[in-house]
Amino acid sequence: MSGAAAGRIEGKIALITGAASGIGLATSQIMAAQGASVILTDLNTESGARAAQTINDSGGTATFRNHDVTSENDWLSVLEFVEKMHDRLDILVNNAGVGTTGSIEETTLQQWRAIHAVNSEGPFLGCKYALDLLKKNKTGGSIINVSSVAGIIGASNLAAYCSSKASVRLLTKSVALHCARKGYGIRCNSVHPSYTDTPMVDEMVDNHRTPDRYKSALESASPMGRLGTVEDIASAILYLASDEAKFTTGSEIVVDGGLTAT
Repeated sequence: MSGAAAGRIEGKIALITGAASGIGLATSQIMAAQGASVILTDLNTESGARAAQTINDSGGTATFRNHDVTSENDWLSVLEFVEKMHDRLDILVNNAGVGTTGSIEETTLQQWRAIHAVNSEGPFLGCKYALDLLKKNKTGGSIINVSSVAGIIGASNLAAYCSSKASVRLLTKSVALHCARKGYGIRCNSVHPSYTDTPMVDEMVDNHRTPDRYKSALESASPMGRLGTVEDIASAILYLASDEAKFTTGSEIVVDGGLTAT
């Protein structure tokens, strides 16, 4: 945040899924600091409520709702809450995600479906059901779907994860074209982080047979020689949410320290 212009999304209403930790939490914090009223959602009620309270204590405006992004009913309930509270929505960040390692031979059908339910169906439901509320905003809205570099390039041990994140990439482009051609004024873009210092990556490392070597490999995968930070990703999301990106739709921002440039 140091040196950044203030109030880049002043007065906007932002809904962020998977906001109790990691990229979602950092995004909620930076958006609140930049003037938005944020609705944090997550399955982790304790951490999510605490995160919202911390934002409020710091002078921001935040509320929390428990939310299973794989549930149509939960999406309808959360969006009804947003409408009653704010009467509109300006920004939707589909961030909630899960991941586990596994090659095509190792991945079970149950694992495949569980990962796609959160990573692929979650953004689908969010885009589908949030459009009516986003359309109430006469100045346009912004949807940001958090994908991954694994949605652009393959990884032999991430079969289900790669597939789920690749679907987010092209869902984003389809939604962007639909909204543009309908004249809704709603933009839709995707963000593609590489390995980032988040609880999900920590869990992947901890579950590896050689955690220290695996973490070192993740760091060295980037030409810049480090993991991404949650602030790196949140800053890209903030740009896409702001009016600075008003002519950007159907695009993807890759935040990977040069990983996909090699």
